[in-house]
Amino acid sequence: MNVKVKKLNPSAKLPVYSSRFAAGADLFACEEQEVILPPGKTAFLHTGIAVELPAGTVGLVYARSGLACKKDLAPANKVGVIDCDYRGEILVALHNHGSEERTIANGERIAQLLIAPYYTAEFSESETLSGTERGAGGFGSTGK
Repeated sequence: MNVKVKKLNPSAKLPVYSSRFAAGADLFACEEQEVILPPGKTAFLHTGIAVELPAGTVGLVYARSGLACKKDLAPANKVGVIDCDYRGEILVALHNHGSEERTIANGERIAQLLIAPYYTAEFSESETLSGTERGAGGFGSTGK
C-alpha cells in the first residue's frame, strides 16, 4: 500500500518502520525548539506532515512502548484517530503521566502510526437483540 506524505515543514521526517515486521511506523516531533512537558500536562506536538490514507483505512496513533514505560509519555487520548479524508497536519497530544518534567527534542520519536481497514456500519434501532451466553454482563463479568 502506498501512502502519500506531504511535508509541511522542511525539517519533518517521514514515518519509519523500525523493524521488518513492525505494525506501527514511528512519528517524529517537528518543533522549532525543545518542548518541556511538566508532570500531569499535555502538549500538542507537531509532526510537520500530512498524509493521504487510502479510502477504507484509518490511521491510529498509539504510544511508543519505550516512551510510555520509561518516560511516562503517551498520547493523551490513548489512541488518536486519523480519518482517511483528513489532510491536515498530524499532531500528537502527548501527556506526561509521570511525576518529573520531561523534555521532547526535535526529531524525537513521539508515537507510532498504525494503518488499518475499517467498516462503516449502518445503525438501525431495534426492540430486541440476539441472546448470548454473556448477555448484559459488564466490566469484569467474564473473569471467573
